[in-house]
Amino acid sequence: MTEDVRRSPERAKRLPRAVREKQILDAAVAVFSRHGYHSASMDEISDVAGVSKPMIYSYLGAKEDLFIHCIRREAGRLLQAVQTGIKPDVPPDMQLWHGLRSFYGFVAEYRESWTVLHRQALTVGGPFAGEVDALRSKAIELVSGLVVSAGARKGLAEQAEFSGEGLAAALVGAAESLADWWLDHSDVSDGVLASWLMNLIWLGFNDLVEGEVWRPTES
Repeated sequence: MTEDVRRSPERAKRLPRAVREKQILDAAVAVFSRHGYHSASMDEISDVAGVSKPMIYSYLGAKEDLFIHCIRREAGRLLQAVQTGIKPDVPPDMQLWHGLRSFYGFVAEYRESWTVLHRQALTVGGPFAGEVDALRSKAIELVSGLVVSAGARKGLAEQAEFSGEGLAAALVGAAESLADWWLDHSDVSDGVLASWLMNLIWLGFNDLVEGEVWRPTES
């Protein structure tokens, strides 16, 4: 009996649509992360998911549609992990610390997801990169709120409002770059990564909200 014949009873099982879609998306993320968008094949995704290609097309569309579904699901899961990790009843620096720990914890547990989001989607560009940009905008908004909150506590809300979004964009970009570096340096723990970034970024943020602003000296 061939392998395909052995798999056919499994493929024939009737499962709720949501379960099937999860199977397909899990398989697609694994295949896209391993091969990239262009080299990934619908045949392999079908095989890994244990469903037929017509079922994939029926549920989630063709390859481009499927890739977008993957990006949106993983982006949503990542953002939810960060939001859930932030504790609103602690000072802004600790909120950011917990958010970073949650971010790097997600990347550690779901490296395939991060590979699809940050390496594959951005490399292909077009509408895929636009989906990642939307995720980045939400992350910047979240971090900017922490910066403004910290400034308001020190009576410097106006200054924090002015610079908060730009500083948040810098932090989000640094967090993403460090996560990408981490994919090739997995011996470093997620807590150490978060500590590095807090020491690099928050010390500067803290000076800002304390009213200490660096200016170039006259040459």
